[in-house]
Amino acid sequence: MVERLLAASRFEVRSVLGTPTALASLQHVLERCAAPVYVARPATLQRVVGFNFHRGCLAAGVRRRNDTGLESLLEPRGRRLLVALDGVTNPDNVGGVFRNAAALGADGVLLGPGCADPLYRRALRVSMGGALHLPFVTLTDWPASLARLRASGFQVVALAPDATAVDIGAFGVTHPIPARLALLLGAEGEGLSAAAGAAADVHVRIAMAPGVDSLNVATAAGIALHRLASRPPT
Repeated sequence: MVERLLAASRFEVRSVLGTPTALASLQHVLERCAAPVYVARPATLQRVVGFNFHRGCLAAGVRRRNDTGLESLLEPRGRRLLVALDGVTNPDNVGGVFRNAAALGADGVLLGPGCADPLYRRALRVSMGGALHLPFVTLTDWPASLARLRASGFQVVALAPDATAVDIGAFGVTHPIPARLALLLGAEGEGLSAAAGAAADVHVRIAMAPGVDSLNVATAAGIALHRLASRPPT
């Protein structure tokens, strides 16, 4: 994680703290780092951090205000794949979605009100640094922002465990996959809000075994992104 932060260009690094062994393994990126680097014994590092800590290094990054806006995720024109999260409050789930989105070629993530902060320590760790590289924006004008997506040529595809929804295995046959697509996911338990669900162009579902009604949202996102990103758009 520290290596990925040091290698990322989107965030300024304020300082690095680590044991001699951990810092030696980061020497190839620390050579290009202008931030101060502090060396400490493991016991000192654990006292500074304040919790049981095993990896031996820590870095402080600076969050940029308005790091990116919705318009920047709508450009350039042409093929784009975005993920939109509606009320996903669990940091582990947000981190898992970012990890899958980065791995499967998404161009960015939109976060509706109430979503967990992808730069929160636990979310960032679960994402394996996905939020350090994948652009994201937190939106307050929700779900009006989904209408802006549609006005920019995106088709909003909502994932929901609804028997009336289109089977995602058939999506692309019965419903052509558009070049500009936003995958909309809701929180576990509550699912999509009524307003967000109504803003979608089409609802799709992942077929499951009888008696099972849902998947973890990050798992569902990974399956859906693989299906939607691996097929050529029409």
